[in-house]
Amino acid sequence: MYFDTHAHLDDKKFAEDRELVIERARASGVELILNVGYNVQHARNTVELTKSYEFIYGSVGVHPHDAKELNDAGLQELHRMAKEPKIVAIGEVGLDYYWNNSPVDVQKKVFREMIAFAKEVRKPIIIHDRDAHQDVFDILKAEGAQEVGGVFHCYSGSWPLAREAIKMGFYISLAGPLTFNNASKLHEVAQMVSLDYLLIETDCPYLAPMPFRGKRNEPSYVIKVAEKLAEIKGISVEEVARKTTENGKKLFNIR
Repeated sequence: MYFDTHAHLDDKKFAEDRELVIERARASGVELILNVGYNVQHARNTVELTKSYEFIYGSVGVHPHDAKELNDAGLQELHRMAKEPKIVAIGEVGLDYYWNNSPVDVQKKVFREMIAFAKEVRKPIIIHDRDAHQDVFDILKAEGAQEVGGVFHCYSGSWPLAREAIKMGFYISLAGPLTFNNASKLHEVAQMVSLDYLLIETDCPYLAPMPFRGKRNEPSYVIKVAEKLAEIKGISVEEVARKTTENGKKLFNIR
């Protein structure tokens, strides 16, 4: 049984067939899905999904792209939503210097606010880090994020950085790019990081794995990530599924 630890099922790309996509995931052996909110509206959508499906859990937070839109009312609403019984994490939050859709100083301010929020509600953090590795680590350390831990979602950094993240109490989550032929850096991360610290995800509808690259991603495709991870580590896909699901349940306190 698989745990897709990062999905965006409320995305408009699923508007026409969301229920069928969820049914396919279940039929494929996906036991759990974590739907990740990345702004106030998507956090609201996520809460509704967790109420509609027993096996869907959620997180609430503000993505660096949306950092410039956050105001006090939005922050208060996020705090209320974090109290919902199946909201198990704060995220996705972090820094994105590739797109820079919000000014860097605003991204940093909101990231710090989200870490403080996570510490207040005692929930782990789901980190978005794109082309911002040093600043992400500096802020995590300065704000004491190791108190709650979390996961680097759709990890794109190096093995030495992954080792530092693990030392701080964070898991490493691998997604569709692991299956790409030119992903030698990610293959090294998958080889070197102990299975005890790995999660798998789709980040659907984005970043579909091979052989679906370029198409809409969906939770059932998380199996392709598990298969590639098993191949790299020289272990069975059943072992990858079992251990990454166990890790996800432990991190997000799912019984």
